[in-house]
Amino acid sequence: MKKQWILVVLALLPLSFTAQGQEADAAPAQEKKSGSKVFTGISGGMLLHAGYLFSDDPTKVFSNTGLGSADYVKNLPRAGAAFGLGGMLRIHFINHIHLGGEGHMSTMPLMNTGSNIRTGWGGAFADFYANWGKVRPMIGLSVGGGTMKRLYVPDQKPVENPGSTPQESTTYNSSYVKTPFFYMDPYVGLEISLTNHIALMIRIDYMLPFGRTSSGLTNLGNDVKWSNFMTPSGPRLYVGVMFGQLNR
Repeated sequence: MKKQWILVVLALLPLSFTAQGQEADAAPAQEKKSGSKVFTGISGGMLLHAGYLFSDDPTKVFSNTGLGSADYVKNLPRAGAAFGLGGMLRIHFINHIHLGGEGHMSTMPLMNTGSNIRTGWGGAFADFYANWGKVRPMIGLSVGGGTMKRLYVPDQKPVENPGSTPQESTTYNSSYVKTPFFYMDPYVGLEISLTNHIALMIRIDYMLPFGRTSSGLTNLGNDVKWSNFMTPSGPRLYVGVMFGQLNR
């Protein structure tokens, strides 16, 4: 719940600057021209997203293959749709550069058993944009960190891991793995002004997360390095509304 309030604050903060922007619009053109040419605005908003994430190996998707035999695991899904929401806050410089911060949450349901992968991430971003009338194309990069939470519920009977004694035997009904990561996220986007203070944002990215690719339940656990590229990963499409000082 705390994360959701943070996203709401990020999205609504630029509204406090809208009144100032409206006063600036009413000022004489000569006065505007004499203003700062470095800082050209501030804006923020909420974005919904949907994407398609995939991996080359189902053991990398679940990272907990101790819950099934090799024959069972190799038939598990290795791709699926993800969806979620997020928010961003940014400052505009020289009418061509955005610098800011963002945070997002995304869920990838799997197998119709309650299994899912939930990813939360946030960081800083910078992009360069051009002004084509009311349309602003942009290209940029975001960097930061996050957490991937993998809940795996088998669609078969519980997995038994027998031990030398009954007390040492283990029954697996589900598994939960929480993995932190570092990411780089290149993106391209398009912003369309609806008014001087409201714009439609469309963005496509491809997040590249790096971290532990597996848990101690797998044989891969002995070879884990933090430089590993994590999966599932793939493109996401974001659509949202931005508020603030958009045209200066």
